[in-house]
Amino acid sequence: MSTAPTPLLASSNGLQLAYDRFGAPRGQPLLLIMGLGTQMIAWDEAFCGQLADRGYHVIRFDNRDIGQSTHLSTAAVPDIGKLLTQALGGQPIDPASVPYTLADMALDTVGLLDALGIQDAHIVGASMGGAIAQEVAMRYPRRVRTLVSIMSTSGAADLPPPQPEAMQVLMTPTPPDRAGYLARAQKVAKILRPGSYPEEEARDLERAGRAFERGLNPAGYVRQLAGILASGSRRERLGAVRAPTLVIHGEDDPLVPVECGRDVARHVPGARTLTIPRMGHALPRAVWPAIVDAIAEHAVWTE
Repeated sequence: MSTAPTPLLASSNGLQLAYDRFGAPRGQPLLLIMGLGTQMIAWDEAFCGQLADRGYHVIRFDNRDIGQSTHLSTAAVPDIGKLLTQALGGQPIDPASVPYTLADMALDTVGLLDALGIQDAHIVGASMGGAIAQEVAMRYPRRVRTLVSIMSTSGAADLPPPQPEAMQVLMTPTPPDRAGYLARAQKVAKILRPGSYPEEEARDLERAGRAFERGLNPAGYVRQLAGILASGSRRERLGAVRAPTLVIHGEDDPLVPVECGRDVARHVPGARTLTIPRMGHALPRAVWPAIVDAIAEHAVWTE
């Protein structure tokens, strides 16, 4: 496994975002955005290294309210059960009723580029990170060279919902103790990564241990989830995306069904789609070659 760089801090949108980099600074910048309640280390060092080996200057970071970025400790913790009931019932959620939305997290992302002196970058997002990447592409088109949306959705209410087990995982509180957290992490991995991946299963505890040591923020998870729900559908706005777009999705995703990814691709002009057999809502090493190849082939910038 590659050694993780020492995290750095950048000021962005009034926050401090923890980040690190891989590859030569002269390479084309490629920014990785991770998903709900998930720290930047979920972009494995070796995965980042493979992209860096393709000539990219790879940057990953902790979103607000997670990992070593600013925790909004004084912000309210929304009633997520109430918000979820509203969302599933087709009732819009007032963005002002939650501490922040995906639009704020998109501004965080652009602020990080500003802090690093990067005018535009290839933007790659997974799950909630894919939704943030979509927002960046719609709101700040000049900052996006190419867009890759992985295992994400347009947020439209008529799309297939998560499988019941996956929904339960989404709503299960994060245990504050190490043993409880590790046990939950193993259970979550088995549900979100269907199929047999012995190599991944052997590393689940190590990954969860690293996340625990970097610092948990259960309230931040709730605020991020509330931000997703209050952001509503992006479907009607996706037509404004002008960056060359690639949608990558696992065919066996139990949390964000593959139809959700296809919906994104249908509504982004000229978007291409790559679906990967046996891939769930995770990035196991077995699918890296397909994903790294697809990103590297897609992220071609011509002046």
